[in-house]
Amino acid sequence: MLRYEHGGNIYAGESISLDFSVNTNPLGMPESVQQAIIDQVPEYVRYPDPSCRALRSAIAAQYGLDDASMVLCGNGAIELIFALCASLRPRRAATLAPTFSEYERAVTLFGGEVCEHSLLESQEFVLTENLLAKLTPDVDMIFLCNPNNPTGRLAEPSLLYRIAEICFNNKTLLILDECFIDFTCGESMLPQLKKYPNLLILQAFTKIYSMAGLRLGTLYSSDESLLLKIAEHMPTWSVSMVAQAAGIAALYEQNWIESTRLIVENERNFITAALRSLGLTVYQSDANFLLIKSKKLLYAPLRARGILVRSCANFTGLGENFIRIGLKNHHENMALLSAVSEVLNG
Repeated sequence: MLRYEHGGNIYAGESISLDFSVNTNPLGMPESVQQAIIDQVPEYVRYPDPSCRALRSAIAAQYGLDDASMVLCGNGAIELIFALCASLRPRRAATLAPTFSEYERAVTLFGGEVCEHSLLESQEFVLTENLLAKLTPDVDMIFLCNPNNPTGRLAEPSLLYRIAEICFNNKTLLILDECFIDFTCGESMLPQLKKYPNLLILQAFTKIYSMAGLRLGTLYSSDESLLLKIAEHMPTWSVSMVAQAAGIAALYEQNWIESTRLIVENERNFITAALRSLGLTVYQSDANFLLIKSKKLLYAPLRARGILVRSCANFTGLGENFIRIGLKNHHENMALLSAVSEVLNG
């Protein structure tokens, strides 16, 4: 059966009733964001601000940054990843394995070599200090996803600081992908940007505000000249007026994040226990998604039942017996559990 590079591809002509292949907010998009999109309709006849001035200023104010010059907005975090690699052309970059595949794709597309650091299944894919030995001066750039995708694990803060220090001393750019940080109890490294001018942080409105179809990502750095250099490799009007209006409205929804964390924690605990009771291996996660291993293949049988999960066959170090599921509301999670039980016991 055809498998896709990423989740969310429900357009292949097959009937999908439940999509667990994506890791967006089970609460959906906040009503205030939906209303902002509607209210701005008369403005959509105009071109959007190519510099996203109002949005960047609002982001800087919300996160306590010195000014908007520390923020670059893009058409999702993925555009920023590719613009970063197009601009800086790293010769040698380090990534984790398994992790989000677009880091490697962007590096190699622009002529770079990728060195993978394997996360071990025997250690439940936890990032350990073994990575430190890989941080040699010949590494131009390292991508770290925190929490990591597809494992959902947060790195220990003390280890992150050690990594940041080594990268600073080696003049290695540290690209920290925090696109799922709002679903966790983890702390963002945004307050450390001025301490580490080699640190760039990726975040996205896509996941926490369920704005996947609008496409809005952010890249943060204390080095304004670096962000300007990266911006030169992005198209004009990259961020639509719709996305900019939605982003500004979303910044006022901090209670949304707190409510989301509570629901995610409760559902994660519930579905983890339920899946383990069915004999599946469910790895500990800090995020809104779970990595699952099954002796019996689940992807195709679930898809045949109208349920799409993320096959992990194309993740380095995993295989077709691994799937990833994004948590949804309780009713939908129960439907998934019922289908999985049917596959395993049918």
